[in-house]
Amino acid sequence: MSIKEDWVNYIHDLQDRICAALEQEDGKATFREDQWQRPEGGGGKTRVIANGNVFEKGGVNTSVVFGEVTDTMRNALKINGKSWFACGLSLVLHPVNPFVPTVHCNYRMFEVYNEEGSSATGGGWEGAAADRWFGGGTDLTPYYLFEEDARHFHQTYKNACDAFDAGFYPTFKKECDNYFVNWHRNKERRGIGGIFYDHQRPTAGKDVQFWLNFGKTCGDAFINAYLPIVQKRKQTPYTEANKHWQEIRRGRYVEFNLVHDRGTLFGLKTNGRTESILMSLPPTVRFEYNYQPPAGSEEDKLWQACLHPVEWV
Repeated sequence: MSIKEDWVNYIHDLQDRICAALEQEDGKATFREDQWQRPEGGGGKTRVIANGNVFEKGGVNTSVVFGEVTDTMRNALKINGKSWFACGLSLVLHPVNPFVPTVHCNYRMFEVYNEEGSSATGGGWEGAAADRWFGGGTDLTPYYLFEEDARHFHQTYKNACDAFDAGFYPTFKKECDNYFVNWHRNKERRGIGGIFYDHQRPTAGKDVQFWLNFGKTCGDAFINAYLPIVQKRKQTPYTEANKHWQEIRRGRYVEFNLVHDRGTLFGLKTNGRTESILMSLPPTVRFEYNYQPPAGSEEDKLWQACLHPVEWV
C-alpha cells in the first residue's frame, strides 16, 4: 500500500469513527452525507449534523482532490510544480449550550508533482512526489472558561505529541496560539488554542512514515480530547444572556475564518466546494458595535484568555 493510499484509508476511517461517536453523544441528530465531485479532479464526503440535543450545527468533511497547479495557486500559496494532490479531514462543531466549547480540527497531506498525471485510475496523480508535506491541528473555542477543561484538552494533545518528540507540543502550541488570531482586533485569539503544524516535510530523521503516524495519532486523540468536555457541560443550565455572549464570540469565529484562515482561502482559490468550505461557519452570530464584556465577569475572563495565551500544562 502506498503512502497516499494509507493516508486516504485512514482519513475515511477517522471520519466514520468520529461521526459515530458524535451521534451517540448527541442522542438525537444524525449526520447527513453529501458525496461530491470536483470537476478538476477528485471529490469528497461532506457530513453535516444540525439541530441536535448537543450540536446546533457541525460538519465532519473529508476530501481527496487533485489537479494542475494554477497561476493563482503559485502566487497565493507559493506552490511550485505541475500538478498536486491533497487529502484531509476537517471538522467544526458548534454546540447548542454556551458552556460547551466549539471545536475545530484538520489533518491533511499535500503532494506536488513536476509532471502532469492521469486520473484514469481514480486515484489522482501517479509517480513520485517532488514535494510532500503534512499539516493539521486541533483547537478549542470555549465561550466560558473552565480551566480544568482547558488543561484536559491541552494535556491530551501534549501526550500525543510527546510520543513522537518532546519539543512538538510547545512548538505546535505556540504555532496554534499565533495562527488563530484576529490580527485586526488587537491580536485577539479565536479561542484557547491547542496544536497546529503545517508544511512538515519528511527528513532523514523524521521520514514520511513518522509524519503519517504522527498525523494519525493526533487525529485519534480528538475524541478523547473533546467528548469528555461535552459530557461534563452539555446539561449545564444557561440563560439568554449566555446565548447572547456565545453569538458575540461566534462572530469572532466568522471573522477569522473569512479573513485569515488559509484553509478557507485555499479551498475558494482552487474551486473547492463552497458549501463544504463554509460549513465551518456557525448558524447564528452577532456583530454589535464596540461590544465589551463587563470587567471581572465570566465573559471577561474568557476574553482575557483570548488576548493573552495561557500555558495550560
